[in-house]
Order: sequence, then C-alpha cells, then structure tokens
Amino acid sequence: MIAKKHALAVHFLTATGAVFAMLAMLAAVEAKWDMMFLWLVVAFFVDGIDGPLARKYDVKTNAPEFDGVLLDLIIDYLTYVFIPAFALFKSGLMDGWTGWVAIILITFASALYFADNRMKTKDNSFNGFPGCWNMLVLVIFALQPNFWISLAMVSVLAVSMFLPLKFIHPVRTERWRKLTLPVAIAWTFFAGWAAWVDFHSESWAHWGLVVTSLYLLLAGVVQQIIPKRL
Repeated sequence: MIAKKHALAVHFLTATGAVFAMLAMLAAVEAKWDMMFLWLVVAFFVDGIDGPLARKYDVKTNAPEFDGVLLDLIIDYLTYVFIPAFALFKSGLMDGWTGWVAIILITFASALYFADNRMKTKDNSFNGFPGCWNMLVLVIFALQPNFWISLAMVSVLAVSMFLPLKFIHPVRTERWRKLTLPVAIAWTFFAGWAAWVDFHSESWAHWGLVVTSLYLLLAGVVQQIIPKRL
C-alpha cells in the first residue's frame, strides 16, 4: 500500500507540470515574458526530478493505471514546444513571415518527433534534437539576435530532430553525467535568474545561459565523435 501511495504521488507530481504550463500560458497571453519563463523553469525542474522518482518507486508496477510516459510527453509538448513557440511569435522577436515559419517548423516537427518510437538511443540519450525549444527561445529572449539568426537556429534544430545526431539526457545519459547534471542545474539557475531580472541586457545570467546551453546542445554530438573508452 505504501509503495502504491509513493507511485501515485510521483504521477501527481508529474501532473503539476500541466498546472505550471497553464500559469505560463496565462502570463504569455498578457506578454509577461519574465513570469512565463519563471513558470516554465519551475516545470523544467519538476520534469528533471520526476523521472528519477518514477524509477525509484517503480510507477509502472505500483501505479500502472496511469501511463507516466504519456503524461510526461503531453506536458513536455506544452512546456517545451507549444508555449515557447507562442511566445516567440507574439513577442515580436520574429516579425512577419519569419515568425510564421518558425512556429510551423517548431510545432509540426515536434509533434512528429514526440510520436517517434525511435527517439531514445541505447544509452538513454535522444536520437535527434529532442524538441527543447524552451531552451532556445529563452536564449533568444535573453540575447535578442537578428531575426535571420533566430530563423536559422530554428531551422537547423528542426532539421536536426530527424538526423542521426545524439543529444544527451541530463539525468539518464550515464556518460559524463557527473558534469552534465551540474551543468543542467546551472542552466536552470541561469534561466530563472535571466527571467527574474526580465532579461536585462547587462545580466551575467545571459553568459551562463549561452555556455550551459551550448554544452547541453553539443555534448552528445561530441560523444559520437569521441569513442567511449572500454
């Protein structure tokens, strides 16, 4: 009975991500981008801890009536894809046709990717860019690059979702995890910091975001290039 309660509690924790997604969406509708990203950072934190808890309490065995994987994917699409795409379009950072191209690429490609049963590799990494658009959009809000640069980044990452490129999972990819996990925690900290100061152009959080984002984006590809020592 105790195991059942623990497993159900993990499912309930995962489901709070939907609440945080709604709070983020309400903030986005009112163009309160700092609050939107703060709620998305909270959702990102929950997403980072519910997986290990689900494995610890074996939710598939102890609470099988809820599909934790499906629940997680639904919330991830909202917080990683749909809301960030909406924010990118409505913020004015990508005006005119470029904004339309960006949101079509992001939502369409991500819907296909999330339904692809080949998205995970043998070492629990991702096969192709895993649709973490919340990370890219947050960096775009922080740095506010030229819209052509933003469109190029969106296009490259959308294509990379379907290429044989490896992208690490901050928690589940065992190789380099002692470095990756602290970097992911640092990214969460810098993301919250940047949103808290409303993306002030002189904030050091922006540099932290760039460095940690580049590591999380490229570490898997580097692992493919550098073979693992036996």
